[in-house]
Amino acid sequence: MEFSSDFFEALRRMKAGHDSAPTPPPAAPASAPTAPVPPRAEAPSAIGPDGVALIKQFEGCARRRSDGQFEAYPDPATGGDPWTIGWGAIGRGIGPGTVWTQAECNARLEHDLVRFARDVARALGDAPTSQGQFDAMVCFHYNTGAIAKATLTKLHRSGQFDAAAQEFGKWVNAGGKRMPGLVRRREAEARLYRQR
Repeated sequence: MEFSSDFFEALRRMKAGHDSAPTPPPAAPASAPTAPVPPRAEAPSAIGPDGVALIKQFEGCARRRSDGQFEAYPDPATGGDPWTIGWGAIGRGIGPGTVWTQAECNARLEHDLVRFARDVARALGDAPTSQGQFDAMVCFHYNTGAIAKATLTKLHRSGQFDAAAQEFGKWVNAGGKRMPGLVRRREAEARLYRQR
């Protein structure tokens, strides 16, 4: 008898506690098993060796003096601004008479590549991008500064990779003139881009 009264008292307490507790949501209906989704590969965020080599090939570390240092030179298209030094560095503090060591040229390139890669990654967002495509676009942006507004970026983001590759060839003019060096550079960038 003592056992049954304890049992019924416990049952009353459980029922009272259950009535005040929130009702759990109904269980979701069982669905057919789905295939696991493979993890998405991370898009590149840093330029790779092929991209660095391409930039160095076309920028060159020009105007080496007999003392081993490098001097700034005028833009080939304008004969003036923007003045360039080292591996294609331009900007404040670079003009006639600017002289850098090889170490300064290399350090500036490394610094600039981080910035240009960050710009490209931001412009591409979460669009699927291979290392070759990323490298080609950093090289393009390093030369043009146009990654945010270029049609090739819009085409890449929409997955139209063949059309995007053709866009490189439209960026071959400087100072209103078609530049053979830019033609060669855009062809090389497009080749690297196509190596998906």
